[in-house]
Amino acid sequence: MTRHPASTYRLQIRPSFTLQQAAEIVDYLAELGVGAVYLSPLLTSTTGSDHGYDTVDPLTIDPARGGEEGWRSLLAAARAAGLDVVVDIVPNHLGVAVPAENPAWWDVLKHGRDSAYADWFDIDWSRRILLPVLGDDAALELVGDELRYFEHRFPVAPGTVEPGDTADAVHDRQHYQLVHHSRGDSELSYRRFFTVTSLAGVRMEDPAVFEATHVRVREWVQQGVLGLRVDHPDGLVDPADYLTRLRALAPQAWITVEKILEPGEKLPDWPVQGSTGYDAMREVNGIFIDPAAEVTFTGLYQRLTRDRRSFADHAALGKRLAASELLVAEGRRMAALVPELEHVQDALVEIATAFEVYRSYLPEGVEYLDRAVATARQRVVERAEPEVAERIATIDALGPRLHDPQDELARRFQQFTGAVTAKGVEDTAYYRYSRFLALNEVGGDPDHFGLSLAEFHAAQQVRLADQPESMTSLSTHDTKRGEDVRARLAVLSEIGPEWAAVAAHLGSGDDFARFTAEHPAFAELNPAFEYLIRQTIVGAGLVDRDRIHAYVEKAIREAKDGTTWTSPNEPLEGVAHALVDRLYDDELVRDELQRLLSLIEQPGWANALGQKLVQLTMPGVPDVYQGTELWDDSLVDPDNRRPVDFAARRRLLAGLGRDQAPYVDGSGAAKLWVTRQALRLRRDRPELFGSYRPLYATGPAADHLLAYDRGGAVTLATRLPIRLSEQGGWDGTTLDLEQAMTDVLTARAYPAGQVAVAELLDHYPVALLVIG
Repeated sequence: MTRHPASTYRLQIRPSFTLQQAAEIVDYLAELGVGAVYLSPLLTSTTGSDHGYDTVDPLTIDPARGGEEGWRSLLAAARAAGLDVVVDIVPNHLGVAVPAENPAWWDVLKHGRDSAYADWFDIDWSRRILLPVLGDDAALELVGDELRYFEHRFPVAPGTVEPGDTADAVHDRQHYQLVHHSRGDSELSYRRFFTVTSLAGVRMEDPAVFEATHVRVREWVQQGVLGLRVDHPDGLVDPADYLTRLRALAPQAWITVEKILEPGEKLPDWPVQGSTGYDAMREVNGIFIDPAAEVTFTGLYQRLTRDRRSFADHAALGKRLAASELLVAEGRRMAALVPELEHVQDALVEIATAFEVYRSYLPEGVEYLDRAVATARQRVVERAEPEVAERIATIDALGPRLHDPQDELARRFQQFTGAVTAKGVEDTAYYRYSRFLALNEVGGDPDHFGLSLAEFHAAQQVRLADQPESMTSLSTHDTKRGEDVRARLAVLSEIGPEWAAVAAHLGSGDDFARFTAEHPAFAELNPAFEYLIRQTIVGAGLVDRDRIHAYVEKAIREAKDGTTWTSPNEPLEGVAHALVDRLYDDELVRDELQRLLSLIEQPGWANALGQKLVQLTMPGVPDVYQGTELWDDSLVDPDNRRPVDFAARRRLLAGLGRDQAPYVDGSGAAKLWVTRQALRLRRDRPELFGSYRPLYATGPAADHLLAYDRGGAVTLATRLPIRLSEQGGWDGTTLDLEQAMTDVLTARAYPAGQVAVAELLDHYPVALLVIG
């Protein structure tokens, strides 16, 4: 039997927050009620890496992150505090941005197919290893036994230098070929992580490679590490095979996988406890959004942006762009496996674009492949392009091979569709389609506007039955915006007319006409992106404008609509930045924004407390992302990896006492209190969280109360607080308590029987009741 932690607390370990520093806050985490310290990747990564997902040496703990000494300190501190440890591991790829820092990659570049590490990497050995690192100035230097290009260094194979050789001549004899960086997407000869050429795919399907790269993981398990979080399993050839090996290595570990599940999709039959919780995030977000506002928001979006396409339309366009332009090298490698057919690459793009989920795991998920093939055929017919019959014939001919899990084409295609969806949807469509940003989240469903009580309860009953030990999350290092930003945006669904008036005014009037006249490139800016900027500032608030500028630069380049990371359109980006400055600097505009922000502030706090308590008490193992025990206004990374002021949190927690329930205000003390009380209850009384039973209030405001019994612990959360207030509050609404209960948030006791919800929620918009 595996054991799971009561909860986890994610810490981003990096040079500016080392394992030693993490060890120093373990006592704070224990006081907060956390069950396990959950650490970002620890193995040695590229110098200067702030995230750690670019491991260069899987055998050593990164000295910059604290090294072996820091690891021992963290383990000792966790044991002393009674906390478990969970570590994030990265099996799919290794960092190759600086070849000299990765001993295995350096050896492969030096010795080619004869390298002892040649089987580690997923390389097309039919040609030289293509390294897209050169700029327009391709002047190479030969320095000793290395080729150099500015700061870049590459090994020279033994016996390939002759007297009087030029650097170019030596280069031509190497196992690798240095080329212009623009050729990476179309010609790369090794598998990569998504479109990141500095992350080279590792062949975990080879048992010898698994053993060689998991030495430290085995040691960690032997040292008592309880949990392993597996990054990006979709990139592996055979995730089930990998996870079976990992389970054999760590038979008692609590293993979760970073698997994005689409609505209705179930986790494959893997030997793991569950996912890392994006599906839970979608459910928690949805219950605080008013489904009745969909028509209003759709109409507003179409009116302001002149875009009548659905999110599904945008997702399809984004996936087609990713498959046909960003991942051409992967397509070419697959097409080379079918030299007897024409139009193979186009057919693979068509099928990948039609995939409903990230990928299949044949034979699991074959129904998604069947539907994708059928949809691809239909779309080819509908477009009536030249050579329709030949293109359909190619799709049909590929079908049997794509269905064969032993066929290399099928194996690579399954890896391909995951990358297509990630790049086309998360990193493109989410930045182009801005009907309602609260829904544009990893694992989200922007086409589905909120959840009803019945839908939420049904989802939790499925979760309890299928993934009772899966992680649940509200924020991660990969979320597009922080949990409380989404909570504030959710308020807009209750004030559609007010939001429509503000949103429309921000893009109209004489002052706006003058602005557009002063910025000729404004005509090139997609109105949907302008609308994204407005919603972003409403969600985050008027925070430090440099943070908004950094977000806008990333967002507009990710949208790939007029500008990209590789080919920035400075005038267009300048207009987006000018729009941000206008929202901050124009006095009338800023005043209007401030009035709106004041209107949504307190309802936003109510939503944030509701989200937090629900996520901490719903079925699954709750994770708290670092710092989010206070109000969180984070945006997409790297903004959400900003330093956390743990000293301030320690002081605030120490000042709370045992029974005082702080008021809801800008300090965030109320959120800290709710987090502490819920985490402690889950840790100290796990027997109260073994089941799930929906509870329903009676009375005129019944639909505003989300309530459920986890087996002795009852969660109450207010939803749609503005509409609740407009219809008279909780007056006349009651909840039937089968036993006498006490609220652990306020220490108030309530008798069995009908209790007024107004009484239950007179201090907080949430309550956590326990028997006795």
